[in-house]
Amino acid sequence: MAAPRAAAAAAASAKQVTRRNFAEAVRDLGAHLESCDYVAVAAQKTGAPTGWRRALPVDTAETAYLKAKLAAESFQPLQIAVCPFLLRNSSPSTLVAYPYNFHIFPRDELQLGMPSYSFSCQSSYLSTMANDGFDFNMCIYDGISYLSRVQESFARQKVFTPHLRPLLPSQSTSVADSVFKSRIKSRIMHWRKGYAEPNKKDDGSLVSSLCRLILGGETYGSRPSISIDVCSDQQVQLVLEAANHISDDLVPLVVPDKAGAARAVCVIFTSSKEDKNLLLMDIQQSTEEKFRGFREVIDLLSSSQKPIVSYNCLNDLTMMHSKFVAPLPPNMHEFMCSLKMVFSNVVDVSHLWRQIGPLRKAKNIQAALSYLQRQYFVPIEIKIPEQDGTSGVTKNEQNVLRITKLFAKLSNLLKIGPEYQLKSGEQYAAVEEYCNVFYPSCMVEDSDDVDFANEPDTAKAVSTDNIIFLWGFRGKSVKELKSYLPGLHQIFSEDFEVKLLDKTCSALIFCNSDTAMQLLKEISSESPSLNSFFSEGLKAAGFEVYRKVCRLGLWDSDLAEALEGVSSEVAASTLSECNSSQIYWNSSLMLDLKEYL
Repeated sequence: MAAPRAAAAAAASAKQVTRRNFAEAVRDLGAHLESCDYVAVAAQKTGAPTGWRRALPVDTAETAYLKAKLAAESFQPLQIAVCPFLLRNSSPSTLVAYPYNFHIFPRDELQLGMPSYSFSCQSSYLSTMANDGFDFNMCIYDGISYLSRVQESFARQKVFTPHLRPLLPSQSTSVADSVFKSRIKSRIMHWRKGYAEPNKKDDGSLVSSLCRLILGGETYGSRPSISIDVCSDQQVQLVLEAANHISDDLVPLVVPDKAGAARAVCVIFTSSKEDKNLLLMDIQQSTEEKFRGFREVIDLLSSSQKPIVSYNCLNDLTMMHSKFVAPLPPNMHEFMCSLKMVFSNVVDVSHLWRQIGPLRKAKNIQAALSYLQRQYFVPIEIKIPEQDGTSGVTKNEQNVLRITKLFAKLSNLLKIGPEYQLKSGEQYAAVEEYCNVFYPSCMVEDSDDVDFANEPDTAKAVSTDNIIFLWGFRGKSVKELKSYLPGLHQIFSEDFEVKLLDKTCSALIFCNSDTAMQLLKEISSESPSLNSFFSEGLKAAGFEVYRKVCRLGLWDSDLAEALEGVSSEVAASTLSECNSSQIYWNSSLMLDLKEYL
């Protein structure tokens, strides 16, 4: 029975959300968040860093964060899929998912240059999106805009919108105030009478229109309204009192000028109590949508406190922080502290699959799913209830559903469960034990190669003290460098690996950190034993130089050029003072020179 249901679920699609149905979707999402245990998230962006600017196995968590920061600040998410789901680890496990696909676009609706003036696009990404049926017109014209929390605070100080104002207790008034209030009250009463008590003798729309024109009638949306000019807060109070005394079916809105001072009061006529409640709700929603937009979804996820499940978390979460929370902090530690205030628990599925021996070699989600399908019997009954506003399945929806399915299988194998399962006495580990561990994203995103079981496991922990960056090798291949370097100095006769980072620079990984440090010292002192090395135009630097390149953000240069510019500033005396870190080295995931030919 599981197979047919899974097939049906795969054919189901997410609710497509634009600004036209955003308010309704947010209400539905809030209800689903309350009933679910986890939330999977995936984003479709306009590009990703290339070359040495993408996370590599030589990167520490800190340098990988700086590269993710670059990507988050450069590229734009156009779709964000959000999928609340609940998981019942019975036999078979049942997965109930409610996928939403939000189309977003950074439209400057407040004319303040926010959320952004521009963003980067990569032609390869746009071509792939077009081939997958991405609707760019819908994204640009109907995509949901947004402001980050910081941008919202700024915007509220600069932009003033019509708003409700509470009625203050009546105070003693002057003769002039009494005359003003009486005149306004009479004007509103005559205007309202044209809508509350229409003249049944009027047999033509022209007569009615002329009467309403004379009375000063306007419309607020589809509802009749009248605008009354004011020049002080006292007059605003008098208009509010007049409208309140006339009838409960009137809703007064204070209309501010550009400086925030009241310039008019818009009195709106509602046809019933239900219509009035609906208007008050619409006013509140339109204000929040203008200032928050899609960030309302982020705030919902944050307030729900449900664990966020994603893949490539470092890139996706830096993007979300940058676009919807605040500018990214300068370092990883501050970022994680800030992120925990928004999302307290984030699960990276790539961290989960590393807990299963052979899966440590998996290069992407599809590879992990295929391996589990072949090697483990983990039946999952998938249910995706039908929702309004669904259409064809997009790649972003496929990604979020894959993340959901992979998490379900891994949590079943690893015996991970939500809080209620722990209280039930069942032998499950808390999902929090696997939260907030991010790996540099040096995975192969779109590779179809899922047969990795027989590949050698080349992953190992390596100290940054063991790494030397080498450039100036004039286009030599890795194989040529490996045989060429031992002839230049005896230090290269020891065991080391050579891997290209971009077309100008390679990494040498020594088995012994003392060997690497000795080489750097001899290079710094320009030892005569390295005359052959220097005469060939070769140059080298330690990891601290690379770390500084990333901190300075020298992303526009080739890696060799950036290293050379910084290496002269790093004195040899600092070699012994460098902070050693560990990297997750995997030689099979390095770049190949053919990518640059």
